[in-house]
Amino acid sequence: MAATADDVARAAGVSVSTVSRALSAPQKVAPDTRLRVVQAAETLRYRPSRAARDLATGRTNNIGLVIPDLENPYFSSLTKAFQSGAHMQGYQLFVIDTDEDATREPEVLGRLAGDVDGIILCSPRAADDQLLAVASEVRVVTTNRRIPGIASVLIDEAGSMGQAMRHLVALGHRQIAYAGGPLTSWSDQHRRAAFTAFGEADDGVALHDLGSFLPYFSGGVAAADLLLATPATAVIAFNDLMALGLLDRIKSRGVEVPRQMSIASFDNTMFASAVTPHLTSVDFPRRMLARHALELLLSRGRPAAGSAGEESPSKTLTTQLTIRASSGPAPETTRSPRTEA
Repeated sequence: MAATADDVARAAGVSVSTVSRALSAPQKVAPDTRLRVVQAAETLRYRPSRAARDLATGRTNNIGLVIPDLENPYFSSLTKAFQSGAHMQGYQLFVIDTDEDATREPEVLGRLAGDVDGIILCSPRAADDQLLAVASEVRVVTTNRRIPGIASVLIDEAGSMGQAMRHLVALGHRQIAYAGGPLTSWSDQHRRAAFTAFGEADDGVALHDLGSFLPYFSGGVAAADLLLATPATAVIAFNDLMALGLLDRIKSRGVEVPRQMSIASFDNTMFASAVTPHLTSVDFPRRMLARHALELLLSRGRPAAGSAGEESPSKTLTTQLTIRASSGPAPETTRSPRTEA
């Protein structure tokens, strides 16, 4: 039979609680006492159970990762990066997919809080006060969302949109559209603001905000017909999945990409180079994002209750536009709106 803590305590001549402290918090035990306990444990080949270690240290060695859509290749590759980083730190990763449903997040987070040492929220959709309430109970780090009072790792959304816009303008496009993502998306809000600001700063560029869509292939399809009802010669999609829907619908309407319509998007997922033409897309540093988020989560002490006015650590990462065949020179004449089915 495997040795127990009682066996080690008898062999070392100490109490069971001293055995626990000697193995989990050695600084709290006299050096000679700790040595006796360690020698007895080694002789008896004693290995404390995971549950016992958790009770002694107050740690679970588990991290929760909450994402809006695991089927989205951006989030699946980001999950892979978090999985690798957590494993290297000796942590298990619990992944929860909220299916882009903001109403599910508070319930999910409430259940998860007691079973993990911290939670990373990727692009959360719930309200600030709901997320701050969770942060008062367990360590929390957000990505792609800035909430005063919660540590965060952000993408330079304004800079990302600027890269895409400057690229299209350099190709001669003066009528540019944006097919946005969910209304609750922090990233979309900042991209749309940067899109609008770019147009206000350049009188020679006319902008067409097509609205907000589901961040799926179907959302891109829905945006395509609205796009073709404008004189735009280029469109920027919220993500690669939407760009694929745009591309499919546009081509089915007889519009050539990129000769008649250029497309750019965000995320630079594996699909960006798996379609024809390959997608021009802004690349996000997923591994760097995961590394910084884990560092913030694991290096901070347990925070006090979050508040909207509280300063919190934040890291903003830069991006890189990957230029491919879906973006090309603007047509010599401005494209007329296409209204036929």
